[in-house]
Amino acid sequence: MTIPLIVYKSLRQHAFSSVITGLSIALAGALLMSVWSVKEQSHAAFTGLTGGFDAVLGVRSAKLQLVLNAIFHIEESPGNLALADYQEIQKNPNVQLAVPIAMGDNYRGYRLVGTTLEMFSQAEFAPGQRYRVRTPGRVFDPTAREAVVGSFVAQKLGLKRGDEIHPYHGLHFDEEKEHAEDYIVVGILEPSNTPADRVIWIPLEGIQKMTGHDPKAATDLSAVLVKLKAGSAIAGQRLNLMYNKEGSRLTFAWPIGQIMAQLFNKIAWFDHVLALVAYLVAMVATGSILASIYNSMNERRREIAILRALGARRSTIVSAIILEAAAIAASGMLAAFAGYFAIMTAVTSIVRAQTGVLLNPSAFHNVMVWAPLAMIGLSALAGIIPAMKAYRTDVAENLTPIS
Repeated sequence: MTIPLIVYKSLRQHAFSSVITGLSIALAGALLMSVWSVKEQSHAAFTGLTGGFDAVLGVRSAKLQLVLNAIFHIEESPGNLALADYQEIQKNPNVQLAVPIAMGDNYRGYRLVGTTLEMFSQAEFAPGQRYRVRTPGRVFDPTAREAVVGSFVAQKLGLKRGDEIHPYHGLHFDEEKEHAEDYIVVGILEPSNTPADRVIWIPLEGIQKMTGHDPKAATDLSAVLVKLKAGSAIAGQRLNLMYNKEGSRLTFAWPIGQIMAQLFNKIAWFDHVLALVAYLVAMVATGSILASIYNSMNERRREIAILRALGARRSTIVSAIILEAAAIAASGMLAAFAGYFAIMTAVTSIVRAQTGVLLNPSAFHNVMVWAPLAMIGLSALAGIIPAMKAYRTDVAENLTPIS
């Protein structure tokens, strides 16, 4: 009798316990792969996503807060800067593009961002890719009460071209804080898989002069998004020195990617905790294979004795037990990919809803190779203990007729 056949018969005979153990392996494997994939993908997405800009200019504050607010739209604005500050950096010879933005209002929980037409005509959120409006829509008229809605907002709120929206004061939806103005949706953005999909874009003056806002701040801005000229790393250093070292009123958050990397450095401990939990679950699942097979050895003693009497060597029995443990783990890891995809799909949905950043549930990651191999290897090692018990099975004693 061949080893694979012995394993097959054993798995079929102990189908229930094998399935339960395999499911525990599947859960552990799915969790292990998901933790690594989310960590790697989110780090790459958030540090690589800059909206096509190199820096953010804002009032004196933490650089990370400026970037989260102006690029990702997930943080409170630290304050306003004057129109003159925007005009100054706009004229800087090392600056290719400076786009002002103003925030402070929402529509049913989604932020309104006031900006200029340059955001759509010149800014590129990725090389060669600009924000585009679905046909037959168009970009807003900067002198009219018109709005361009991000694709995610349009999908969630069911907005379409020609709809009328009434902004609410503040970044959080409160029905009692509705503004008097109304805006007509003139376009829906094509999906960009960036935070721009989660906001509603209106003319800059729409935010600045909204009823209920301080008339003295009618020209103030929340931030300025800055694109430096190609090869202007030195220019970035000069502007960093001018605003952050020599100046005391404004903050020049540059470079955006490095600033976002600081966020991940701050929460690195959380990644370690998740990884530890995943490891522990994997160890518990591996232990379940050991316990399942080991506890079944008393039932198998007579079966093993018969195999030995028929000519099976001790090494054959040991190999069969170890292979059985590996087979349970392998089947569990096949199911783990379904669990992994389900977890990643849920995580992707949450991350996109909260930040606008899109992760890819089906993206290949090397964890999808080493995790299954590691789980199968650990399970095979766990199978050595019950295999040793099988090795010591006494043939004569276990062939004695059962009275």
